[in-house]
Order: sequence, then C-alpha cells, then structure tokens
Amino acid sequence: MTVSAPSDHPQQHIKYFWEDLPVGTTLDIGSTTVDHDEVIAFASKYDPQPFHLSDEAAAKSIFGKLSASGWHTCAMAMGLMVRGFLHESSSLGSPGLEKIQWPTPVYPGDTLTLKQTITESRPMKSRPDVGLTRTVWEMFNQRGEQVLMMDGYGMFRRRTPAAPAVAG
Repeated sequence: MTVSAPSDHPQQHIKYFWEDLPVGTTLDIGSTTVDHDEVIAFASKYDPQPFHLSDEAAAKSIFGKLSASGWHTCAMAMGLMVRGFLHESSSLGSPGLEKIQWPTPVYPGDTLTLKQTITESRPMKSRPDVGLTRTVWEMFNQRGEQVLMMDGYGMFRRRTPAAPAVAG
C-alpha cells in the first residue's frame, strides 16, 4: 500500500512507516558544514552568549574560538533529519526527549554527520494507527568526535493499524 504525502510535502510517497523502523535499525542521515556567519546569526537571535557571538570574546573563553550554540547544533541536526529522513516517513512528530548532550564543541568549518538508531519500538495503546519509537541521534565532526547525542521519541503512522482495544 502506498500512501500519498500531503501536498506541501516534498516527497510523493512514504518510504518509512513505523513497521519499517524495528529496534536496531541504524540510518545515516546526512552531513552539513558549519558556517561562521550562521553561528553568529543563530546565537544573536537565540543564544546570545559572548563565545557564540564574536571571535574576540570567544578567544577569551574556555572554547578558545567561536563555537556554535548547542541549540544551533540541535537545529542543524533537525534540519538534516527532516531533509534526510522525516520527509520520507510517516512521522507524526515527537512527544519529547529524554536526554541531550553536547560532549564536544562545534566550530565554524566543522563538517557534521548525523546518524540515528532505533532503540525501542511499540504500538501506542491509545492510538492503534500510531507506533512509537525511541531513537538515539548521534552527530560527529570530521574527526569522528561526537558533538551531539539526543535520546527521544518519535511517533509514526502505522502501515497496518491494529484493531482498537475493546474496553471490558
């Protein structure tokens, strides 16, 4: 069965339903290179700490040079995830995250690569047409250093919905 995507959706057909995302599935999502001016623009609007705003202030910080906000790193990961996976999926959003870590700073010029691994999967009891996955997103720089780890949940439409539970 092929389900058409909404008309504003860039893909015409869904490739990944909940059933296509069993525990252990690992997908390479994509890469992006961090732009100096975007680091400053993002920080100016959303995280205006000095070490995210100017090379001079950052040189005096523990980072030693301009670094991207962790929230900017999350936003870059989300952009990759949407373009590299979610646009091809039956995603219905996320009820939340369990954990976010930024173990290594991100600097302009770094090339970041994202992968995701499904760690849990179950049908939703309240919505037989929806499956819930727990996914770990890991982002690495060009040196193989982990710069982001996010552990959270995603909801996906099921290809074959279960019958609704009967109250007894």
